[in-house]
Amino acid sequence: MNVHFIAIGGAAMHNLALALHNKGYRVTGSDDTIFEPSKSRLESKGLLPAAFGWFPEKIHDTLDAIVLGMHAKVDNPELLKAQELGLTIYSYPEFLYEQAKHKTRVVIGGSHGKTTITSMILHVMHYHDKDVDYMVGAQLEGFDVMVKLTEDNDFMVLEGDEYLSSPIDRRPKFHLYKPNIALLSGIAWDHINVFPTYENYVKQFSIFVDSIVSGGSITYNEEDLEVKRIVEASENTIRKIPYGTPDYTVEDGQTLIETPEGPLPIEVFGKHNLNNLAGAKWICQHMGIDEDDFYEAISTFKGASKRLEKIAQGKTSVAYKDFAHSPSKVQATTEAVKDQYKKKELVACLELHTYSSLNVEFLKEYKGALDAADIAVVFYSPSALEIKKLDKITDTQIANAFERADLLIYTNPDAFKEFLFTQDFNDKALLLMSSGNYGGLDFDSVKSLIV
Repeated sequence: MNVHFIAIGGAAMHNLALALHNKGYRVTGSDDTIFEPSKSRLESKGLLPAAFGWFPEKIHDTLDAIVLGMHAKVDNPELLKAQELGLTIYSYPEFLYEQAKHKTRVVIGGSHGKTTITSMILHVMHYHDKDVDYMVGAQLEGFDVMVKLTEDNDFMVLEGDEYLSSPIDRRPKFHLYKPNIALLSGIAWDHINVFPTYENYVKQFSIFVDSIVSGGSITYNEEDLEVKRIVEASENTIRKIPYGTPDYTVEDGQTLIETPEGPLPIEVFGKHNLNNLAGAKWICQHMGIDEDDFYEAISTFKGASKRLEKIAQGKTSVAYKDFAHSPSKVQATTEAVKDQYKKKELVACLELHTYSSLNVEFLKEYKGALDAADIAVVFYSPSALEIKKLDKITDTQIANAFERADLLIYTNPDAFKEFLFTQDFNDKALLLMSSGNYGGLDFDSVKSLIV
């Protein structure tokens, strides 16, 4: 099968391209720029375009399919040529569904926790040598790729993102997978550039629940009242299975989860991660893993990349980085680290980097998000506002939004670095939360601060 990728360099797109190449498909692609690690990974398989840019001559009637990435625009020259020729054009999630329509589709949805839950499920399957197809949004330890496709595996596990499918398909990705087995972890307003009202955002999750195939199941976090309301209100003929946070204790920085066999030490921590673990356990049981085998495997799970990732550990101090940027994730992550290291002073640094977090109206959603930190810091770049064409925000607006009088606010990357590198980190825990890099912070250099 011949497949061409328009915007092959994206994190999701290049992983799908690699998966199809590994499956024996003939893969070509284009992009106007490709960054690492996508560039090297594509190059290693001979899939890196010879030149960056859009080339309509690459589009011809011998192509079986076009996969269109979100990075492309509606007037993309290659897309226009494909439409002119009447070629079959798929969005990323549509193509994944085509690959999985004869399999049992397991879809993990929610505003937060879906990457971690998907990662937990895949870790358990891998631990017990159970081969499944999958798509996950982070690089996992022990896995070479983020997308795996085969002809023979019975299950496909999919991280169900609520963001848009493609420039010409404005449906959320997770509406297209038609799950047999689904999970919904939590709902907290996000992606306000696409879903301008909370009600519109929440509606997408109702549609997701109703998209589960008749006779399927939804495992849902009953501690999230919005999730509980949506699932229980659905008239879809599916089984509804609630879960909640298991009992646990923290002793000297070690989390132990209560199991039928007694307390079990685990590598991950924080109430939200243990809630994720409970959801993952149910899904694994649906996939044939019994409870004892789940606990044996999950005790060795260290977390997904960029999700509460420990970057340094010293005798008296520790440092983590996390992808958290939405208010609910920031609050949950900050509280998790403080709960794990109660005797240490917590320095929590948040970069406002996304469209939502830099929106003046949305800022108020961050009220209380950093309250668990002893020292709370917010960094944002005025140039990011210009690039995203957003209204300017002031330090006063940020301070008022977080409702924290002692909040430290930096807009200059050098000033932020000076703050960070002049701190005494004895008996402290450092938490760096961002989907960016604080204007050029080298995270490896942070390791020198931890003593």
